[in-house]
Amino acid sequence: MTATLFHLAYHVTDLDQARAFYGGVLGCKEGRSTDTWVDFDFFGHQISLHRGTPFETTDTGKVGDHMVPMPHLGVIMDPDTFKAVAGRLEGAGHAFIIPPSLRFKGQPGEQWTMFFRDPSGNPIEVKAFTSPEGVFAA
Repeated sequence: MTATLFHLAYHVTDLDQARAFYGGVLGCKEGRSTDTWVDFDFFGHQISLHRGTPFETTDTGKVGDHMVPMPHLGVIMDPDTFKAVAGRLEGAGHAFIIPPSLRFKGQPGEQWTMFFRDPSGNPIEVKAFTSPEGVFAA
């Protein structure tokens, strides 16, 4: 893996809901903002949430035994952080598309994963690989 950060900007319908979810539930630190957008430190990466119509998604991505929303955004984190984020979502009673689970057990790329949507419906995948080398394992 590299240390290069990504920046992703996308629409949300309500900035106050976004602040409550990304800041309150996920625990992301808020950065700069205006009346129409807000930045967050999304687990070491920058996301910019702009007020508008979220992108359209369809459940057309087949991963393992699951159909997942496409497109979606995601982040890879260490297993302890993954468990903490899963606990925050569960504690908030947030619905999962795919609840926290281990997939590809015993195979290259073994990983913990979960899918959920933000309050605007944007799909997010969070995963943690059992081994860092598993991220690009074939």
